[in-house]
Amino acid sequence: MKEFWQLLKRFVAPYKKYLVGSMFLNLFSAVFNIFSFSLIIPILQILFKINENTYVLIPWNDSLPFKDNIGNLPNNMYYYCSQLVEQFSASTTLLFLGLFLIVMTALKTACYFGSSAIMVPLRTGVVRDIRTLVYRKMMNLPLGFFSQERKGDIIARMSGDVGEIEYSITSSLDMLIKNPILIISYFAVLIGISWQLTLFTVLVVPIMAWAMGAIGKKLKKQSLEAQGKWSDTMSQLEETLGGLRIIKAFIAEDRMVERFTKVSNELRRASGKVAVRQSLAHPVSEFLGTMMIMIVLWFGGTLILSESAPFDAAVFIYYMVILYSVLNPLKEFAKASYNIPKGLASMERVDKILKAENNIKESPEPVSLTGFNDSIEFNDVCFSYEDGKPVLKHIDLVIPKGKTIALVGQSGSGKSTLVDLIPRYHDVTSGEITLDGVNIKKFRIKELRSLIGNVNQEAILFNDTIFNNITFGMENATMEQVVAAAKIANAHDFIMEKENGYETNIGDRGGKLSGGQRQRISIARAILKNPPILILDEATSALDTESERLVQEALDRLTSSRTTIAIAHRLSTIKNADEICVLHEGEIVERGKHEDLIAMDGYYKKLNDMQAL
Repeated sequence: MKEFWQLLKRFVAPYKKYLVGSMFLNLFSAVFNIFSFSLIIPILQILFKINENTYVLIPWNDSLPFKDNIGNLPNNMYYYCSQLVEQFSASTTLLFLGLFLIVMTALKTACYFGSSAIMVPLRTGVVRDIRTLVYRKMMNLPLGFFSQERKGDIIARMSGDVGEIEYSITSSLDMLIKNPILIISYFAVLIGISWQLTLFTVLVVPIMAWAMGAIGKKLKKQSLEAQGKWSDTMSQLEETLGGLRIIKAFIAEDRMVERFTKVSNELRRASGKVAVRQSLAHPVSEFLGTMMIMIVLWFGGTLILSESAPFDAAVFIYYMVILYSVLNPLKEFAKASYNIPKGLASMERVDKILKAENNIKESPEPVSLTGFNDSIEFNDVCFSYEDGKPVLKHIDLVIPKGKTIALVGQSGSGKSTLVDLIPRYHDVTSGEITLDGVNIKKFRIKELRSLIGNVNQEAILFNDTIFNNITFGMENATMEQVVAAAKIANAHDFIMEKENGYETNIGDRGGKLSGGQRQRISIARAILKNPPILILDEATSALDTESERLVQEALDRLTSSRTTIAIAHRLSTIKNADEICVLHEGEIVERGKHEDLIAMDGYYKKLNDMQAL
């Protein structure tokens, strides 16, 4: 339970007022319930003429202790009932008692409803807070975290696990507020009627609690396994949706169905184990509760049948009604003992995101960054994703302001990784990168990235309008600025051919556009940002020959006044670069202008000859 209380401390604190309100309403519900049940005694006594005693009214006396005044209430209730019988009749008195019972029950149920309704903002608020925290954490985690995690698994934690927390934890919280109040109230009445019989009852309850605890012992472990299988299922689904074109092209539908069926069967088996163990809660608690009632009924009946009976049959029936009312809160406690481990298992999975370490640290005393004035320098930079597997080795590179530096080399040589180090998507393993002579780790990350524009090999767009995709990250961009950027990127003409122009929705990941159109929207986005440093990662790879020529001319105009780092496989696009760096297995093996590298007759010359061929 320690984990559970820690969870409440983390997420429930902002909603304390709802907890207090729920406690008061549950207390009133318990009081009204006890008083409504107490009417059973006079009703039974009138019906069966059990009580022939004569009662005298005992008024409230301030000089007496509060306990004594409360103890006189049953006597006074009997007095008023006997007066009603004398004044009207037994039948009319029963009617009055019945109406009073209806009123008390209405008040009880109203308080019960209120106590549940007042917890709704808490339940929904906690779930919203957890989802928001997870999403915000995801926005702040480095890219390296997501290369190690499956997208489907993250989606499963955001949906299934958080939903399980709502169902298991917050619903149990309602039980944990209500049930102790009911149990304490009911046991207070039971002790007031007969402490001997109640002591005997209490000795039976721990056996019930032990049995329920033994059944729920392995539930958290089984729930973790089931949630893991749910993540596998979501990952499979996410992969399928992302790869439908390839699946159909290779006629692999049956194979994918077979994979999904296998994962679904594993989920079914894991969920089945949890469900079977969970389904034991009700029958076991029902059986144990009935056993307890029968034992108490035998013991209490023995007391009544004895010559020195401490109470009459009507009071004993009232005792049994209250005792039976205790069973329901106890059963709900048993239910909570099942639900809470399930919720804690889900919270454990969510915490893998919330408590994930972000190794891209902000400087405690950041240097203000207002612009880019001189150069970017790589000084003996090494980098590896995993220990012992270097991706970049001893990189020394100077990128002067206003110059265009091109990176070429075979796939996997480290080109994209090298440019990812500049905006600190990853941090260097050793060495340093400086901007205007200052280590980039000393700048605020937002200020550093605000100087950099990106056009990636894969155009990353969002399910929104063309206008909103171009202005992504730019709060106050005007339509005139957007149109100007689109024209430079050779995107304006095809945009205007759309039915809604710049307000056209482009679908999930820009699926309603062609590859070339998506890339031109991406280029327009970078042009609108107008950054002093531009990173082009195969920016023209998805364009047709004519569009590539037009966009390349636009990019040439754009890069003439800013610092550009261009990754290229097509060497024709970077012939005019101020310096070309050839990477091979994480090292810069050649550098220079296009003509100089050709003259070297080395690795670059081979790449050029192959492309010419």
